[in-house]
Amino acid sequence: MPSCRRECIAASLALLLGADAYLPAQRAGPAAPRGSSSVRMFGLGAAAAGERIVVTGVGVVSALGNGDDFWKGLVGGKSGIDTIQGFDASKFPTTIGAECLDFEAKPWFENVKNAKATDRYSHMAMAAARMAIEEAQLPDAALQSERAAIILGTAFGGMDTFEKQHLNFDKGKKVSPFTVPALLPNTGAGILAIELGCTGPNYGVVSACAAGSHAIGTALRQMQYGEADVCIVGGSEAAMTPFSYAGFSAMKAMCSSYNDAPQTASRPFDATRAGFVMGEGAGMLVLETEAHAKARGAPILCELAGYSATCDANHITTPHPEGAGLASCLKKALADGGVSIDEVDYINAHGTSTAYNDKFETMAIKKVFGEHAKNVPISSTKSMTGHTLGAAGGIEAAICAKFMATGDVPPTINYATPDPECDLDYVPNAARKVLKPRAAISDNLGFGGHNAAIVFKAYE
Repeated sequence: MPSCRRECIAASLALLLGADAYLPAQRAGPAAPRGSSSVRMFGLGAAAAGERIVVTGVGVVSALGNGDDFWKGLVGGKSGIDTIQGFDASKFPTTIGAECLDFEAKPWFENVKNAKATDRYSHMAMAAARMAIEEAQLPDAALQSERAAIILGTAFGGMDTFEKQHLNFDKGKKVSPFTVPALLPNTGAGILAIELGCTGPNYGVVSACAAGSHAIGTALRQMQYGEADVCIVGGSEAAMTPFSYAGFSAMKAMCSSYNDAPQTASRPFDATRAGFVMGEGAGMLVLETEAHAKARGAPILCELAGYSATCDANHITTPHPEGAGLASCLKKALADGGVSIDEVDYINAHGTSTAYNDKFETMAIKKVFGEHAKNVPISSTKSMTGHTLGAAGGIEAAICAKFMATGDVPPTINYATPDPECDLDYVPNAARKVLKPRAAISDNLGFGGHNAAIVFKAYE
């Protein structure tokens, strides 16, 4: 293979995978800055040559409410978890969850037929995307372009559609002709493009509970590669169905000890934690190249600076018992973003309220931050939102962006009994303030051993 072709491939891999080891060595002179001449020489666009990627808007649909109501509830330590109302859960060991009970799809669609033809997870993604676009003050002209991308993460895709239509099939009833497109995990991204007019890169990302973070990291790489100036990206999930509950109940993964006190059920890092509480919702971000955002005078919340993805290669559902995979992921994401451990003012942890995750995640943070780990505020907002599966990365990235813009650190609620194996600062029960946030991390883990971490920096 000719050397120039090898170097092109190496540079492309470096941008897509965030691995500096793939960058071709300089033939002479000092090492070039990351993303500098060794990449620019291949014509990969202005962003690839070092332009920053910024967050200009976020939108969230959750059991705590939408938009500003979500943020107020989160900082106020409000729980969105309650007894399930969407279906009869009495036959399951767990009868609680974090439902978006007041959510309506139609107001968020220009063409109501698009809402009728798609699943609830697509509806929530649409709502969150429009909220983010409104906050970003992004004009239609910026969206209706081949330079505008949409990337959406989800774990289940159209689970609600699948289950309802399968029941119709079993009962001998007519199955909707929209069944297949509605249940596909890429349809959410597609329908957003149809409604918004975005004709740039568009696809879905599926990696269980890491999907939202992987989608955002992939968007960062796509923009660094020079393929888009704008990206609407995040995660969405609407999998609170009887079949899902049956499956997770069979795994004994969900909390069944607090059915009589649902708002206290999700208690990450607490010694009495007893399993996760399922939630639903969506979190979407507007990403722009710095030049694009500045040219239109956009409000900039922060910079999306770093990303990494690793795999434990250990067990289909259980994290690595020493947190090794996540530790590597965190370390690489920080390096990718050019952020030192003492600059990190907040970590939004995966914190599922399960025995293994919270213990191993604490170990991973200690591996990366050492003694400094005790000085970093860490919270699991799943204590309030429930575990929204593929939407978690999107929602929690939005939380980090809001933290960077406001300095408000959301708490981990229901923290009452310290666990000797989880001995860091989990911001127990009350929010706090950081005056000038420098950097924040959001990390997520998914069944299959997937790890994802994204790093935000102050925009100055």
